[in-house]
Amino acid sequence: MARKPRIEVEGGFYHVITRGNQRQKVFLEETDFSKYLEFLKDYKDRYGFWIYAYVLMSTHVHLLIETGQVPLSRILQGINQRFTMYFNWRYGTVGHLFQGRYKAILCDKDPYLLSLVKYLHCNPVRAGMVGQPDDYRWSSHREYLGMKKNGVVDKELLLGMFSKDIKRGRALYREYMSKEEKTAKEDFYRTVDQRVLGDEAFVGR
Repeated sequence: MARKPRIEVEGGFYHVITRGNQRQKVFLEETDFSKYLEFLKDYKDRYGFWIYAYVLMSTHVHLLIETGQVPLSRILQGINQRFTMYFNWRYGTVGHLFQGRYKAILCDKDPYLLSLVKYLHCNPVRAGMVGQPDDYRWSSHREYLGMKKNGVVDKELLLGMFSKDIKRGRALYREYMSKEEKTAKEDFYRTVDQRVLGDEAFVGR
């Protein structure tokens, strides 16, 4: 049975998962992580979309993206192609680096933004790679805490949900991250047609 087409809408809020082809590693050295973030920021500046969170794992990438006028497919195609060209040049390989079909879940931003950001930032902890999110260098968690700045993440919306004062917002965000997550992992993938995450009214729209 043919797969249903992705839902692409201007202003859509997406949880994107891009995996290495045949589950291969897409980041072999620290330079690779940095280069991917460089490309991500370049395309963000070029196409005018928003990134609320990211986490780069060795074999896959999670992104929370809100699109502007440029469709998600064009954004992901550009980033993945450019990183693939870099990867093949650096390691002397050929062919596809990423799976041909990335996963993109259209989400209801208002109820899910906070919990999705937390879910992504806790991914390295769940994978047993680090003891706490602060210890993982390749997610946007440290940017929210003000521990690093690379211009990739749009932090103001989420921090503003905690406080209009940036310092207090960061403190409350850290407190939120330290609490046990009430939303189960399965809930983030309990979608309609494997494409939409939200209540009945959102899905209807």
